[in-house]
Amino acid sequence: MSLLAVGISHQTAPVALLEQVSMTGDDKVKTLHELVDSEHVSEALVLATCNRIEVFAEVDRFHGGITDVSRVLARHAGATVEELSPYVTVYYEDQAIGHLCTVAAGLDSMVVGETQVLGQLRAAYALAQEEGTVGRELHPITQRALRVGKRVHAETGIDKAGASLVSVALDRVTDVLGDLTGRPVLVVGAGSMGALAATTLARRGAAVTVSSRTPASAARLAESIGGRQADLEQLAEEVAAADVLVTCTGATGTVIGTDEVGDRHGRPLAVVDLALPRDVEPAVAALPGVHLIDLAMLQGERAAHPGRPVAGSVAADDIAAAHALVELETSLLRAERQAAAVAPTVSALRSQAAEVVDAELLRLSTRLPDLDAKARSEIARTVRRVVDKLLHEPTVRVKELASAPGGTDYADALRALFGLGLTGATGDDRTTLSDAVTVDPQVPAGTPLSALDPRIDATGDGMHGGAA
Repeated sequence: MSLLAVGISHQTAPVALLEQVSMTGDDKVKTLHELVDSEHVSEALVLATCNRIEVFAEVDRFHGGITDVSRVLARHAGATVEELSPYVTVYYEDQAIGHLCTVAAGLDSMVVGETQVLGQLRAAYALAQEEGTVGRELHPITQRALRVGKRVHAETGIDKAGASLVSVALDRVTDVLGDLTGRPVLVVGAGSMGALAATTLARRGAAVTVSSRTPASAARLAESIGGRQADLEQLAEEVAAADVLVTCTGATGTVIGTDEVGDRHGRPLAVVDLALPRDVEPAVAALPGVHLIDLAMLQGERAAHPGRPVAGSVAADDIAAAHALVELETSLLRAERQAAAVAPTVSALRSQAAEVVDAELLRLSTRLPDLDAKARSEIARTVRRVVDKLLHEPTVRVKELASAPGGTDYADALRALFGLGLTGATGDDRTTLSDAVTVDPQVPAGTPLSALDPRIDATGDGMHGGAA
């Protein structure tokens, strides 16, 4: 079994495609079960945010796993695997673990250092647990990634500027309108993003009104920030009274159109659309006096300055320290996983040795029936001590060597030399990467799907030639 990460993010895909693959809560549940019901996936976690849709899966075959995951993503998006493949990246085993930890730390976010993705990963993990799609492989990996995210934010200065997608978008609003103190702002949506937006606006002194399809949620949020609540039926009137509109709902269609904005009579309106799919009709941006700030704009800024945080406020030293922590934790987890992988071999070797000792002592009893109990006990202790000493060095060494690249090969050698007939994950019926593919197993981190072995079938009929 092996860990695979397959996904689409702001790093590789335009916002229009991210909209196409975006998921609601029900979509996530359905996708989780489609994944684990597929041929090669045994565990799955789906991380769906406004900037990424990524699947972390435990698979029994490399290419078979990629094919299964890609088909599920393509079906959800209403596209073909071939259409998605230029935008899909693949990480395998250690690289997948490192990528998940990097994401959890906010290092792969559009706004480097933001903390919201850590909460989103925690929620994705909770959903996968609730649906029973994570097991003994993904549990420790996800828990370690959450721990890494917390350590990075606690032990480095990566988030000292308090940067978030919301704060960066509001900085762009300030560039357009000036100081937000006292300005009327309408926030549409009372979910996690809406709450972050409303809280950030209140801290900047804006007069915040919250509107949501769930009035009770909007009222609670408004009360917590000292704002007011408005019903969605009054949306056009509230937009007309606002200087800033921030929208971040989970709606599948547009919420704000030209009718809701209407004629501003020359009064400027800054519209911040942080929803995926978009809440705001594209034609709104063409209305006089309207300044639209959306994910596509922020993505364009990042593309114009590759390698630099959108907020421009995270020091290079802090980013380097965060990456070092990710590498340290990833290395520790790799060592733990590889040590766990050889544990069945060590246990089987010791069990086999114990069986041999017991059999030989029984044979000795039949050959020397007059041997007194004291002598028989001393002989048994001596034989077991000899066997333990002979096995000590190889079993200790195989555990130590497991943490090195290719370390599990030593466990394979032990099984072959001692004829250890293990079953299950370590037996003859196990599926290894070499069984699954005929290409170099050291897949470069973040390899585009389209760059992998051409045997992956984009039409959905499996793989051409070779094993699936």
